[in-house]
Amino acid sequence: MKIIIIGSVAAGTSVAAKARRNTEKEAIVVYDKGKDISYSVCGIPYFIGREVSSIDTLTPRNAAWFQKRYNVTIHTEHHVLKIHPEKQTIDVLNLRTGVIFEDSYDELVIATGAQPIIPETFRTYPHAQNVFHVRNIQDATNIDHFIRQKKPRKALIVGAGFIGMEMAEQLKQIGIAVTVVQRGNQVMKHLDQDMAFRVQKELEKQDVQIKLNTTVEEVYYLDEDNSVLSILDSHGNKYETDMIILATGVSPSTDILDGTGVSIGQTGAISIDETMRTNIPTISAVGDVAESYSLITGQALYRPLGSTANKMGRISGDALTGGTLTHRGILGTGIVRIFDMTVAYTGLTEQEARAAGFEIEVLYNIKPDKADYLGGKEMTIKAIADKKTARILGAQITGTSGVDKRIDVLATAITFKATASDLFHLDLAYAPPFSTTKDPILYTGMALDNAIHDNPLITPAELEKRRASGEVLQIIDTRSKKQFEASAVKGAVHIPLAELRERIDSLDSALPTVTYCNKGVTGNAAQNILKNNGFTMVYNLSGGNKNYQLYLEMQEK
Repeated sequence: MKIIIIGSVAAGTSVAAKARRNTEKEAIVVYDKGKDISYSVCGIPYFIGREVSSIDTLTPRNAAWFQKRYNVTIHTEHHVLKIHPEKQTIDVLNLRTGVIFEDSYDELVIATGAQPIIPETFRTYPHAQNVFHVRNIQDATNIDHFIRQKKPRKALIVGAGFIGMEMAEQLKQIGIAVTVVQRGNQVMKHLDQDMAFRVQKELEKQDVQIKLNTTVEEVYYLDEDNSVLSILDSHGNKYETDMIILATGVSPSTDILDGTGVSIGQTGAISIDETMRTNIPTISAVGDVAESYSLITGQALYRPLGSTANKMGRISGDALTGGTLTHRGILGTGIVRIFDMTVAYTGLTEQEARAAGFEIEVLYNIKPDKADYLGGKEMTIKAIADKKTARILGAQITGTSGVDKRIDVLATAITFKATASDLFHLDLAYAPPFSTTKDPILYTGMALDNAIHDNPLITPAELEKRRASGEVLQIIDTRSKKQFEASAVKGAVHIPLAELRERIDSLDSALPTVTYCNKGVTGNAAQNILKNNGFTMVYNLSGGNKNYQLYLEMQEK
C-alpha cells in the first residue's frame, strides 16, 4: 500500500510518524509546497518578540532528519495541483524545476492546513513590504527582518483573536506602539463578552489601543516605498502606521478539492468520520483543513489548533494501518498569555449554551490561585452548568497564574461529563504555594451545585434585565459601610451581614431578593440567613459587587 500525504506541518507529519510506527511495509510519501516541515506556527509571535532567540528552534525537524528517522519520502517545494479520485492519482508541480508529474496512491491524506483570510481592502496590495501574515516560517523571517532593518515605531494589527493578541503583546514588549482594529464588539470571539472585556482592560492597561466595531475601509499606499503608510477606518478615523499585521483569522485550504467530490462540512472545512476519512473512502483529511465536532453538543466545530491537528494526524495514521484509534470530538480548549494576564477557555460559552437549548446556571468565582500569604493572585472563573443534569458545560478563566492548571482540570471534567458536585469532590493537590485549602475548582463545583439545588445565583446582566422589565427587586448590600459608600449596586439597601438577623423585619419576605458582597461569599451567607427565615426567592449576585461594577463599565463602553 502507498500512502500519500499532502502537507507536512503538525497534522501531516503526525500521520506519517504514526503510520510508520505501526508498519514497516507501506510506502509513505509526503508533499509540501513550503520549504519547512513540522514547524511551530504558535511559536512565531514569541520569535518576533525575541523570547525565542533563534528561528531554528521553531523548526526542530527538517525533511532529511524526518525522512531518515521514519523512512518516509518527503518532497518539499512540491505543489500538488490536482487530485484525480477516480484514478487515485495526483498532479504535482516541482517548484524548483517547474516540472509537472503524476503520482499514484492507495490512500491519500489531505493535510493542507488553513490559509489566512485577507480583508478586501488589502487584496490590492498583496506584496506591500510592511503588511504581514503570521502563518509560516517565511512570515516570521520577513517580520523579524523588517523590524531589525526598518525599526518601526507603530504597528496596526487587524484582528483580535489568538494571533492578534499574541502579536500585540510581543510587539509592545519590543517597544512598538500597537493599535488593534477589530470588526466585532469584543476581543477574542471565543469568550463571552464580559470575560473578553477583562482582556480588553489588560490590553488598555498596557497602552495597547483597541478599536472595536471597526473595519479598515481604505488603505493609503506609496508605490515608491512599496508600503502602506496609513489606513482609514469605518468611523472616518485615519491611522498612520509603520507596519500592519493581518490577523483576521483563517479558512480551511480546500481549493485543491475542486472537482473531487469530497464533501465540505457546514463550517467550510472537510467533513470527516471518526477515522478521519472523507465521503470518498480512499481520501482522508486531518488538521486545520478538517472539521471536528463538539464533545458536548455533537455539532460541527472548527478550531484550527496545533493540539487538535496532531491528534487528528495520529488517529489517521493509525486508522490507515489497521489500528483502532478514533476521533472523539473536541471542546475547543484554548489558552493565551496577554502581558500579565492568562486567558483560557473550554467547552461552551454562556451564549453558546443558551443557543444550544440548555437551561444554565452561571457562576463567577473570584478567588486567589494560591494562599494570599504566599502572593496569591486573583483569578476569575466563569463556569457554566446545565440546571437539568448539573453537568459542567464550559468555563472561561482570566488570571495571573494557575490558570493553565485549572482550565485543564475543567476540560478533563467536562470530557468525562462531570457534574458540579463531582468537581467539589475532586481530591486535588494542596499546599500553600500552589493552591488554597478550598481550591478555586472545588469552590466552583460547590457554588454551582448549591446554585442548582438550593441557592440560586443571578448574574449582573440578568439583574439589570429583570429590573429593566419593571420587576421590583429587593437588593441587600452585606459589606462594610466604607465599601458600600465607595460603590454599590444601584438601588441596594445597606445591611451588613452582622446586622441582618436583627434587621430582618425591615425587609419584605415576599419580594424577590438579591444579596451581595464584594465577590460572593458573604452574599451567600446572607442568602442562607434569609432563606432560613422564610424568604422564598433569594438570589446571590454572582461575582458580587466587583463583577457588577465591571459589567456596568462594559455597558458604558
